[in-house]
Amino acid sequence: MLQLEIIAPSGPFVSICIRIPIHGKDQMLTIPYNIELWKKSLNQVADLKGKDAKGRKESELIEEVVIDIQRRLRNAMPHLIGVDYEIKLIRSRLKIGSHHRAEIITVSGASGIGKTSLAKYVFQLHSSQFHKVSFIEGINERCDEKCDGLLDLQKQLLEDISNKILLHATDALEYTSKIENVLASKKVLIALDNIGSIKQLDALLGNKGLHSRAKIIITTKDASLTKRCALFKIKVKPKHKKVILHGLNESESLELLCIHAFKNDKPKEGYKEVSVKLVKYCEGNPLALKILGRSLQQKDIRHWEECIKMLKKEPHSHINKALKISFDAFLFENDKELFKHIACFFVGNDRDVTEIILNACDIETRSGIKILIDRGLLSVTGDNRLMMHQSVQEMGRDLVRQESPKKPWKRSRSFCHEESCNVLKQKKARMYVDKGSLLGLALDTRMLDKKKSCGSFELNTKSFNQMDNLVLLQLNYVRLNGPFENLPEELRWLCMHGSPLESIHLDLPMDNLVVLDMSYSNMEFFNPQPPAKSQKQLVGSCSKDKPLLGSLKILDLSFCDHLLSLGGFLELPALERLIVRGCRSLIELSESVGHCVELVLIDLSYCHMLRMLPKSIGKLKKVKTLLDGCYIDESQIKTGNMNSSDSLLTLPLKGNYLSNESFASFSLLTGGTVNSLNSCRFIEELYGQH
Repeated sequence: MLQLEIIAPSGPFVSICIRIPIHGKDQMLTIPYNIELWKKSLNQVADLKGKDAKGRKESELIEEVVIDIQRRLRNAMPHLIGVDYEIKLIRSRLKIGSHHRAEIITVSGASGIGKTSLAKYVFQLHSSQFHKVSFIEGINERCDEKCDGLLDLQKQLLEDISNKILLHATDALEYTSKIENVLASKKVLIALDNIGSIKQLDALLGNKGLHSRAKIIITTKDASLTKRCALFKIKVKPKHKKVILHGLNESESLELLCIHAFKNDKPKEGYKEVSVKLVKYCEGNPLALKILGRSLQQKDIRHWEECIKMLKKEPHSHINKALKISFDAFLFENDKELFKHIACFFVGNDRDVTEIILNACDIETRSGIKILIDRGLLSVTGDNRLMMHQSVQEMGRDLVRQESPKKPWKRSRSFCHEESCNVLKQKKARMYVDKGSLLGLALDTRMLDKKKSCGSFELNTKSFNQMDNLVLLQLNYVRLNGPFENLPEELRWLCMHGSPLESIHLDLPMDNLVVLDMSYSNMEFFNPQPPAKSQKQLVGSCSKDKPLLGSLKILDLSFCDHLLSLGGFLELPALERLIVRGCRSLIELSESVGHCVELVLIDLSYCHMLRMLPKSIGKLKKVKTLLDGCYIDESQIKTGNMNSSDSLLTLPLKGNYLSNESFASFSLLTGGTVNSLNSCRFIEELYGQH
């Protein structure tokens, strides 16, 4: 049994001692804490109102806490209109003990009808009743966006329900095998949002069957998909219930419109007539009502009447027109450009990374994203990813298509992979690219129809000669020939997954880059060091020359299997995030990393060959997250190796090979928390001693 003791304070620090008794002997871990931080934390805890556990049964207390949490969740969740019957029906199926057989509930209906909102609502109400839970949002669009999109979803699901990660798995079948083993043995609640094909369902659920108390919620436009998946071809089939959403009636539609337009369930005085007229054009579609209502907040009646006139002109596409009206209502060009950038390139991406990229493109991103969220055009998932409803994203992309319907090379953004390939490979198309008009281009050769499109996936860098203002460039699994100086100088984001490059080309225009992502590439060495700079400058004072990557804030070299060493950090003075996750050959991280004084995150997860951290990491005062899954030998990191780091908040030790001496090396990391001790090999060895 673990025991926690606090050792008398010495100076400004107090030591927390974890004693682990094994066969009559105490093994001890000592973790230092700053007293002031300790006091602050205790004061915050003291201010919290708790529950008295004295003289009460533990089961009663737990039940009371669960009920309290559920009440708070309900208060925080939006009120859903017109689906009371459906909520009651689904909840009756999710209740513990309601059935002794696994069950799948399929929620179907048209786009924007409220399937995802309904699934989220009941999922949040019942998630505490299951061993493991997972809500996977936007499945169909995420699979359409990326060749390995389905693999990413499988990773997310497996991690949610089992805490396991198959770092180097590239086969969906391998993930399916692991997932279905968990599903057969655990009481899970899983929501799969916007399923678009049998392939997606089978990859995420497998065919081994479900635990008898497992519950699956599926949202889809095609109600017939579920019964055709592999789970319904086995001997013990799950129960199945269909829930079909048909949209709102007129009174429900009016209520929803008013909630978003007036923050009341009834029209504002003088607005009833225009509200009733507007509702008729939204056809009971909650998405259209929500977005249109928010775009009309604090607008006068004349504005509402103009909106109705515009809807009348589009007799066959009222819902799409309603979404377009919300875009036209933006007051600032900044918000329109931000919306189009996200719709074309950044749906499903991390919000913070997207903000860094687009801020560098002279777009006010933080306030802009808030406006998009307030308008209902954008949402942020629990893991900080930007999501758009598929109808909203398609509207944004259509705005770009309409810039030049038949000539893709004249548009501001090229997001269709086949069109991007044609623009880059066909000489005629390149000749007519409007100089400076193209702002962003995405090409992932794995997404191409190989029979119809470009043949070889080699590109000459001359293809970029006319693209002077290109700031966003994705070239995944592309081999580039020719001098890299031909690439646009204005680039802010360069993503080259699967690049055959073994090292960074020094003639690549890098002055303005803020994010360089070369994950899954053949990179062996990353050392952007001009030959003229001496070895002394590598580890000594900063060079007076302009750094090659002076603006770079994020460097991502994840899963570069051949990467051996990282250096040349003098050229990256602005670096904030260094991500080298899953580089299984990495053996060296240069001492020059100590010059990256802006570093906040160093992700060395699962770099199993890395045995030593540079001493200079202790100089980095802003690092908040360090070490995750590295096998760091106790003999190689000593107490004096690292200096004090007051900002370290997270030191995940899960999966590390650490002992008492290793912990001693962190004795001066006084600002934060050593956490995630589960699966720490030191703890396992202690418990395994005989």
